[in-house]
Amino acid sequence: MALMKRYCGPMLAIALLALAGCASTTQETSSGPAPELQAPETSMEVENVLVEIEPIKPMVSRGRIILPLDELDAAAGSETLKGLFYFDFDQAIVRRSGHSELDRHAGVLSGNSMLSVRLEGHADERGTREYNLALGERRANAVQAYLIAQGVSRSQMEVISYGEEKPADSGHDEGSWTKNRRVEIVYR
Repeated sequence: MALMKRYCGPMLAIALLALAGCASTTQETSSGPAPELQAPETSMEVENVLVEIEPIKPMVSRGRIILPLDELDAAAGSETLKGLFYFDFDQAIVRRSGHSELDRHAGVLSGNSMLSVRLEGHADERGTREYNLALGERRANAVQAYLIAQGVSRSQMEVISYGEEKPADSGHDEGSWTKNRRVEIVYR
């Protein structure tokens, strides 16, 4: 009995393989070649396939936003948006020359609710420390108001003022002061 159990399974498998080898899926006729095989009904022939390609998203590196030049082609390269906006002496009005760049930042932020920025306001060394802190804050608030008007959520932005504490140029002339009157957009 044990011998029968031991050999019965493999013998049955060999018999089934032999029968399967004898089965034919094509019919031979004397009038011509064999007809083409039909695909099983469970498969489908697909001629045109539409593949949804995920666009390349903006990336944040060292506080700057890097945009792909072509959202579908990573090899096309990228561009880093400028994050500096300058102001006139004792002013907190966004210069018209910065509007187009701010519009680009607004487009990135409003299209990506997970991105957030810190708007850092700065002033030159003239004036008291308190006055320059307040001026830097007014400048950062002006950039924030512009971005909100372009559709950016207030919750994506933080305003901070450094006043004269973090100069971009440590000189003591008009050229240096011009570089220090600014708002920096820092992505987080």
